Amino acid sequence: MNETGVVWDNHACLPLHDTERWLPGIARYRAAGVTAVTINIGDSQVPLETLIRTAASIRHFVQQHPDQYLLGLTCADIRAARATGRLAVCLDVEGVFALDQQVSLVEFLYQIGVRWMLLVYNRRNLAGSGCHDPEDEGLTAHGRAILGEMDRVGMIKCCSHTGYRTAREVLDATDRPVIFSHSNPRRLHDHPRNIPDDLIRACAGTGGVIGINGIGLFLGNRQPTAGDAVRHVDYVAQLVGAEHVALGIDYMFDSGEFQAPGRANTEIWPREWGYGSGAGTLAPESIPQIAAGLERLGYPPQAIRGVMGENLLRVADRVWK
Repeated sequence: MNETGVVWDNHACLPLHDTERWLPGIARYRAAGVTAVTINIGDSQVPLETLIRTAASIRHFVQQHPDQYLLGLTCADIRAARATGRLAVCLDVEGVFALDQQVSLVEFLYQIGVRWMLLVYNRRNLAGSGCHDPEDEGLTAHGRAILGEMDRVGMIKCCSHTGYRTAREVLDATDRPVIFSHSNPRRLHDHPRNIPDDLIRACAGTGGVIGINGIGLFLGNRQPTAGDAVRHVDYVAQLVGAEHVALGIDYMFDSGEFQAPGRANTEIWPREWGYGSGAGTLAPESIPQIAAGLERLGYPPQAIRGVMGENLLRVADRVWK
């Protein structure tokens, strides 16, 4: 995969309860030829303290191994990782719950390394509605204030997990690229976490990307293969162009953590939509297989490089400061 340019998995999940024990596992991305990985530091109803502690653990680990890793704070860092064979580690936050009503925390999160954040995780919060809310009340004034602050500091806006109307209003209100960091086309598999064609088109219209998710529950195959991801990549590429497709595999290092939420909080992860039922997920080692699958479909090298990471780098070039 050395000829693919920057290779970037834009969403992975380390356990938030014992992060330091699991951190050595990110070496799997480097071994798979990946240039950059974005790691979640909090989602849903995770408090601010957990976000800070998780970010501190990741930053400390990366800085203790400068020959293998570097923090992905700028696009120059991503390119330096590619040039030196290291893995750039970026951070993301899923939902603005931890911010409560304090918009100024957006800048603080950016300063500790968060480079994209989604507004709403599955259920309504102060910013808007989630994909599992029975009624989407749309983007709130507080949500718009957060978006404005994200633009000011240079943080990418993400609409994965977000309700349809709320996502649409984010996309309509922006003059910068927006991403769905880890969402699949609903036309291929009918699940509320997946997104309809009109949102895919609207995202592409901002110059953004749709990151294909590797969890079987959203791919439509409980034991997914790289071929399932390729099918979703191909669908989005045929719909809006390969330049608007990326990867957000959503690999969970502790597979039990994905199953537990379905049992622990069925409001956020409704059982009727399959949470907690044993779906598998693609692993870092599947990423080169996705590139190979696109090559077999006849995608040219430039398009494959885009999907594998260069498209995300283009978005970061436009938004990060």
